[in-house]
Amino acid sequence: MLRHILSVLFVIVLVLSAVPLPAHAGNSAVIFMYHRFGEGDFPTTSIKIAQFEAHLEELKSGGYQVMALADIIKALRDGQELPDKAVAITIDDAYLSVYEKAWPRFKALGFPFTLFVATDPVDRGIRGYMSWDQIRELQRGGAGIGSQTASHLHMASSSVLANRRDLDKSNERFKKELGAKPAFIAYPYGEASDRVIELVRSTGFKAGLGQHSGVAAKTPNLYYLPRFALNEAYGDMKRFRLAANALALNVVDVTPSDPFIDAGDDNPPAFGFTLNGDEALTKSLSQLSCFGSHEGKLDVSRLEGEGGQTRIEIRMQKVLPRGRTRINCTLPAKDGRWYWFGRQFFKR
Repeated sequence: MLRHILSVLFVIVLVLSAVPLPAHAGNSAVIFMYHRFGEGDFPTTSIKIAQFEAHLEELKSGGYQVMALADIIKALRDGQELPDKAVAITIDDAYLSVYEKAWPRFKALGFPFTLFVATDPVDRGIRGYMSWDQIRELQRGGAGIGSQTASHLHMASSSVLANRRDLDKSNERFKKELGAKPAFIAYPYGEASDRVIELVRSTGFKAGLGQHSGVAAKTPNLYYLPRFALNEAYGDMKRFRLAANALALNVVDVTPSDPFIDAGDDNPPAFGFTLNGDEALTKSLSQLSCFGSHEGKLDVSRLEGEGGQTRIEIRMQKVLPRGRTRINCTLPAKDGRWYWFGRQFFKR
């Protein structure tokens, strides 16, 4: 009798183990960024069509939930749960190859996406860019439309007045051509500052996106969300799967808060953040690694704070060079996935 009972239990375990587990609700989402499609003369901003189709096949068959950016940002803002492996697709600059090559493939799969538009190149009819008629066609087909200002100016190094004039100009063009100004902005070149973010917030935008790697998480600050950039050099399937399966490190109190490093600021900055919550994650922090694009592997210190929260302090030895510096912190998770937090600084 005992042998029979054990045999039955063994069969039950086998059956249950063969049933796929339900998707786990999460607090984060991966946002991908494309520019051009199949434009081989611009490999740093273009993706090969074969690479792009491989990405789409992975998203279709790999258990991902491709969602509209607006729905993801609403969930992050409102504290709503997101499905595991939630993904948003964004495209910058409104190049013609979006309309000719990417959009038909998105339509065939029913994948939503958001297009960020700088209005001046469209107004001027610059070769290689979409027209307003084509942008309206995408909008009618369900695409989200976001802003990249009017002139695609470098906002971090521009004056408040220049940024405000550029945003006002683009918002008027959006209202005239599309009926409303966008809710979201992608900072040109992915670079911003506290001053730029405050202007964007006061202008009425609901979220802002950069171009630094990382996973978008529930946070009180939705105005510098990370995105994984995809191009010919960084579009292979190994990296795509790694990014698509990444999880967010839930962090607060990031210092310095301003991603802009000006003359007179500490350089290198004393960079750090506090982990918010996850006790199981805190126990594995010995495996946390951080890398700087200017320096390589960085020194990481772990400090125990009040209320069980853990503070991570990262010390850089080299000054940040002029221009862009990216820092990526990763921690292995289960099933070959990785927690990923990215930060970008711009030094004038």
